[in-house]
Amino acid sequence: MFHRFLLFAYVFITILIGQIDKVDSTLIKNPKTALYLSLIPGGGQLYNGKLLKGSLLLAFESYVIYSWLENSKIYKNYNSSNHILPKNRYLEKRNKYAWWVIFVYFYSMIDAMVDAHLSPFDQIMN
Repeated sequence: MFHRFLLFAYVFITILIGQIDKVDSTLIKNPKTALYLSLIPGGGQLYNGKLLKGSLLLAFESYVIYSWLENSKIYKNYNSSNHILPKNRYLEKRNKYAWWVIFVYFYSMIDAMVDAHLSPFDQIMN
């Protein structure tokens, strides 16, 4: 549980640090393009100039997909002598990571669209 908290804290802090950028905010980004590019996890963030956030989302999406596939494989080929957890626990973990895959994917898409939509915000407010 403590490791998950550290992972969450690390990701949260790096995303916040990644928001500090020196990108010219007068460049207007197209939200539709950001949406299409975000079909690849992190692509929309890279389009918006958020390199750190895009890289982290791609890495996190890869991690949850790997964990989902690994738990699915263990559940399918379960042998009680090789694994310390009961079989139903691997089913629960597989389902949990499946939800994480969906959540991170849609979060990435929504974040890219909102960021592109708000790209001219500083220029408009001045």
